[in-house]
Amino acid sequence: MTTISNTSTTTAYKGNDRILIGFILGLLSFWLFGMTMLNVNVVMNQDLGLPNSSLNLAVSITALFSGMTVVIFGGLADKIGRVKITRLGFIFAIVGAALVAATPNKSGLTLPVLLTGRILQGLSAACIMPSTLALLREYWDEKGRQRAVSLWSMGTWGGTSFAALVGGAMADNLGWRWIFIVSCVLSILGLYLIRDIPESKAEQKGKSQLDYMGMLLFMFFIVTLQLFVSKGSEWGWGSMKSLIVAGISIVFLIIFILFELKRKESPFIDFSLFRNKTFTGATISNFILNGTSGVLIVTLMLMQQGGGISADTTGLLTIGYGVVILLFIRVGERLLRKYGPRKPMIWGCLILLLSIACMLPTNIMTKTYMVLMSIGYIFFGLGLAFYATPSTDAALSNLPLSQTASGSGIYKMASSLGNGFGIAISSAIYSGIIINGRPFTALDTLFIGRQDNLDFRHGAMIALLFNFIMIVIAIVVIRATVSGKTKEK
Repeated sequence: MTTISNTSTTTAYKGNDRILIGFILGLLSFWLFGMTMLNVNVVMNQDLGLPNSSLNLAVSITALFSGMTVVIFGGLADKIGRVKITRLGFIFAIVGAALVAATPNKSGLTLPVLLTGRILQGLSAACIMPSTLALLREYWDEKGRQRAVSLWSMGTWGGTSFAALVGGAMADNLGWRWIFIVSCVLSILGLYLIRDIPESKAEQKGKSQLDYMGMLLFMFFIVTLQLFVSKGSEWGWGSMKSLIVAGISIVFLIIFILFELKRKESPFIDFSLFRNKTFTGATISNFILNGTSGVLIVTLMLMQQGGGISADTTGLLTIGYGVVILLFIRVGERLLRKYGPRKPMIWGCLILLLSIACMLPTNIMTKTYMVLMSIGYIFFGLGLAFYATPSTDAALSNLPLSQTASGSGIYKMASSLGNGFGIAISSAIYSGIIINGRPFTALDTLFIGRQDNLDFRHGAMIALLFNFIMIVIAIVVIRATVSGKTKEK
């Protein structure tokens, strides 16, 4: 167990807006610029010429590597220095964005360079998120800290919600490579802005070893599972290659669980946390709702591939998501105080169901669908705004103080992994139907307008239906596990 150390050299230091802006620029390298691939992947692939499965892997792998390693880098930050790990995150962001921007067109190096850059972008987020949050807690006083944390949160939620809009506008007007060139430049600026911040470490009480074996086993499990999800439609879901990769993933999962259950000190994932029903329910529902990021990539690809709409215009259709989530994020906090966590979490899920219901009828005319999609993204932002704060509070406030840090790491990991797998699974469903043909041709008579894009429309409808069902599962989990009362403090 570790605690924050406050030495005489650091307690006199107070954080300022220059440092805070640097932190936010680091966050935006992933949450804004890295996430633009949800919208610009179709435009990018006109140059890169990758198979759909490889492109989908490049989109989702960033969030997956962030989720896999955020706990690792959070622990390293406490041990060797939060400023060191923050700076390492900026370096990852700079190199990662530069590699994506420099990805060669249609060559043997295209996929390796692109994937390397995207992985580094994910590692950047894993370094910067826990390290900067810990620095905010140490170097900002109480009132200043609340403001700083709110602005820090805007860098994550706000960055993601405007990624499609910013990416589409830049891709259509400047070219997609400029998205990552600008990201690289802003990361260099962020690294410069935090140059004076003093180092901060956690006070080590006793000898605690990081669970390197657990981390490695977990990473092998996630990577093989991601490979199966992303490449299954190309290989064939029942092919020998797919079954072997799926089997290897299951083996790694079993070994990982058995290893972690036997580990007494500092396990990578402390399974005892899941004895707390409220923490379990909040974490599972958080994983699922972050997985609804798949809605973004499916609807944006549908509009571009099936409707012939530009990335700039499709990005504009999502503007309600960004505006509403920023306006209403604190409403969830007020609902939490009045009703406890369970009701606003369920209300948020119900609003998300309404959002997907608006976008589900891909059988209608394009212009009508664009109106429904715009309305759907307003509800999408509102649902997540209602859910976010109550879920976080439910997960962490119901844990003993000694388990809060560990629980926080698992909860953050669930966010990033949910995002990555949500994108991967929704993309796999959508692309699989495009590659293999629509399975329910009897439904063709329900689709009006153009008939040359039915595979795209069927694929999007089934992928959106998958997300709808997952949110229903999240509601069931919340009702069964999350307490209706706020934890007394």
